[in-house]
Amino acid sequence: MKFISQIVTAGSGSIRGCTFSRNRSGAYIRGRVIPVNPTSAQQNIVRAALATLVARWTGTLTVAQRTAWDTWAFNTPQTDALGQSITITGQNAYIKMNAPRIQVGLSIIDTAPVVFAGAVLTPPAIVSATAATDVLSISFTNTDLWATLVGGSLLVYVSRPQNPSVLFFKGPYRFMGRINGAATPPTSPLPITSTFPFEVGQRVHAFFRAVQSEARISSPQRQSILAV
Repeated sequence: MKFISQIVTAGSGSIRGCTFSRNRSGAYIRGRVIPVNPTSAQQNIVRAALATLVARWTGTLTVAQRTAWDTWAFNTPQTDALGQSITITGQNAYIKMNAPRIQVGLSIIDTAPVVFAGAVLTPPAIVSATAATDVLSISFTNTDLWATLVGGSLLVYVSRPQNPSVLFFKGPYRFMGRINGAATPPTSPLPITSTFPFEVGQRVHAFFRAVQSEARISSPQRQSILAV
């Protein structure tokens, strides 16, 4: 549970029966709901990834490697759910950067980055969403660092189709595919097939993150488009 001020002008998380959150209209409080555990394949992959990385942190990484991750985390503040700058631990940073890599089939990076910043991602765009094929055409900037080196990737996550009036969608999203970097960068745009079928006129939301070859990950970018 996090909050700001003595009267809780902003909050995130749950305490007893109340859940504090916010949307584009501002902060709100709702009754706490215990979520159903779907035990989906995607959820199990994430859980296994977290368990693997915790065990690897304690049993595989050297003292020097853990210290390097601590140094990176100390010098690279993150932003929490309330928009506040926080300092995470080296273990948190190691897991944060490597869990998505495991989820999408990239190799684990045990060596901490030497650049104290997240990955750079110029906002991608959905050029089109074709209902007949469930294919999204994704445009991107192929001069971003993720695109110019082997081991970097643009990760693409897609929502279930929404009503056309839904202009903001927080989630959930499901991983659909990745566009890999290379010595000769990929050419934009490229297609990604959604496993969620959509129809003409429905709105499709996408969530993007870039990972670089030395593990750094970007802040998320979101965009949506009406299917044709």
